[in-house]
Amino acid sequence: MKIKRVAIDTHPDNTAFLLRSGNGYSAEQFQALRKIEIGDGACSLLATLAIVDDPAIVEPDTIGLGEQAFRRLGLPEGSEVTFRQAPVPPSLEHVRRKIDGYALEETEIAEIIRDIAAYRYSPMEISAFLVACAGFMTTHETLSLTRAMADVGRRMRWPDEIVVDKHCIGGIPGNRTSMVIVPIVAAHGLTMPKTSSRAITSPSGTADTMEVLAAVDLPEERLVEIVAREHAVLAWGGRVNLSPADDVLISVERPLRIDTFDQMVASILSKKIAAGSTHLLIDIPVGPTAKVHSMREAIKLRKLFEYVGHRLGLVLDIVFTDGSQPVGRGVGPVLEARDVMAVLRNEDDAPEDLRERALMLAGRILEFDPALPGGRGYARAIELLGSGAALAAMERLIDAQGRCAVIAELGGHRFDVCTPRAGTVQAIDCRLIARLARLAGAPMDKGAGIDLMHKVGQKVRAGEVLYRIHAHSETGLAYARELAVSNSGYDVG
Repeated sequence: MKIKRVAIDTHPDNTAFLLRSGNGYSAEQFQALRKIEIGDGACSLLATLAIVDDPAIVEPDTIGLGEQAFRRLGLPEGSEVTFRQAPVPPSLEHVRRKIDGYALEETEIAEIIRDIAAYRYSPMEISAFLVACAGFMTTHETLSLTRAMADVGRRMRWPDEIVVDKHCIGGIPGNRTSMVIVPIVAAHGLTMPKTSSRAITSPSGTADTMEVLAAVDLPEERLVEIVAREHAVLAWGGRVNLSPADDVLISVERPLRIDTFDQMVASILSKKIAAGSTHLLIDIPVGPTAKVHSMREAIKLRKLFEYVGHRLGLVLDIVFTDGSQPVGRGVGPVLEARDVMAVLRNEDDAPEDLRERALMLAGRILEFDPALPGGRGYARAIELLGSGAALAAMERLIDAQGRCAVIAELGGHRFDVCTPRAGTVQAIDCRLIARLARLAGAPMDKGAGIDLMHKVGQKVRAGEVLYRIHAHSETGLAYARELAVSNSGYDVG
């Protein structure tokens, strides 16, 4: 059969399309061919088969490939291929053992991850593996999972002896410190190739917010070229095939809202190792509505990071930060980009909490530089931000990656959430604020999100606006408004 590109986005799955009649197969045979292997002898691909009844989509003697499958197979349209029923991956037996409560060996976990990265698992089978791992994992299994995920896919190599990176485990809306830290570190001269995932359960990730300002979907050659010239990059890691199994796992974790410590450690460290990092700062926010609720949990997570990271050759610095409320004023890509640029421009009304947190973390990273006297990292970070050197580095990065020609705008549909009584803001529910922003459409709608008018400790008058919801559609606004009216997420006492 000949392959045809079908303009349907089936992300993240590989999907093939076959006409029900006219191909010499019966409907019963189609049912058996749920998962098929397509190839020409040199290239092959596993895909889920979808049967179509419209010859306008795919003709007889032709097999259609969705956008992802066509790109991954890598053959030109019209190429001759054969297909057959895909064999069941033997590694599924290891998944069944995990479901039954057994700890897996390193080789077994490696086989599972290789098959997941090769799209041999269905979403249901991946879900079974994730849920089984969420039930329990030993520290050795977490180490094995991290190593296996790092070994599958591309590993980047850099000429510098020290390659720094930073990761926040998330859970705090608006905590966009990386976009302030990276230009500070780049202006100092350390190499910091920051590749980030898109948001999983948050209203925006670093890649989502940076995309408001510049292109983040960069080919590897261009990414390497930018790092060589600017000492840094702020890009989406999915394009360069770093720990590709992690991207597949995340696509299933997102709807299931699975985010255990073990899977978090494996996901973060596998990406950093694959990106070529040697020195890594990990920010763990701690707060009642953050991912990590208590210092006891934070210490447990820190020890797991240290156990895995040190055995894989990473130099780690782990810091606990305040996770009791959102950081900055904006939640959502456009609003967070606004806050970041305000800090870099040293504007008088820039969010002070975002500025101070970014300076503290940047200072910790600069301490990795053996040429910098000990204890000088924070002062050096202040100097680079205050002088405008960090802003200049950010502007160069934006131009190098490709400045956005069209400026994303805030959603035109708005709703103000007001306090019914006067008092002082005692607490803000981070999870609820993040959920409101996502209901409004973030991060897919760049201009959707929450603009916070008050933070913890500030006094408010009765009827005063606590925050404003932005959405691009009335439907998105309605979803967020309904939840906000029932629970604002603010405790005013």
